[in-house]
Amino acid sequence: MGFGPGSGPGRMPFMGRSRSTRRGEFRTAILALLVESPMHGYQIITERSERSGGDRRPSAGSVYPTLQQLTDEGLVRDEERDGRRVYELTDTGRVEAAKSAGATPPWQSDDKDGSPDLRRVAVQVMSATMQVAQDGDPAMQARAHELLADCRRSLYRLLADDDTAATS
Repeated sequence: MGFGPGSGPGRMPFMGRSRSTRRGEFRTAILALLVESPMHGYQIITERSERSGGDRRPSAGSVYPTLQQLTDEGLVRDEERDGRRVYELTDTGRVEAAKSAGATPPWQSDDKDGSPDLRRVAVQVMSATMQVAQDGDPAMQARAHELLADCRRSLYRLLADDDTAATS
């Protein structure tokens, strides 16, 4: 399903600006996660996704090359543990990660205007909807359909009320 020009995976133009990861932000996120504890690649993917509320789930195709780059730069080292390649910060990596200490973590909303993050909650609703569609019985699916239809109608009523108030 397309939403027009510039739409595609991870982009929801109807929700405002795309929340795609800026260059450097992903490196910072990996370093911030590795400050907490050594992790293997899948843990990094899972943690990043969970901490962003499902808003940003990195692919293995972005995680592993970034880890390799961080290793090449001497910020991260890897070793085999229990059959998995685990990554941890080097001393240089800790210094680099400390430069971002105290800043808003990359997985948190970076909206400065204080407005609610509609995209995040929409992604969470979609995730819950897919789970009900996959695992719910027919009665649960019917109830989910009613809830979503009610929500859609409520959102349109909200817009209609706003338009009325704006023209009064």
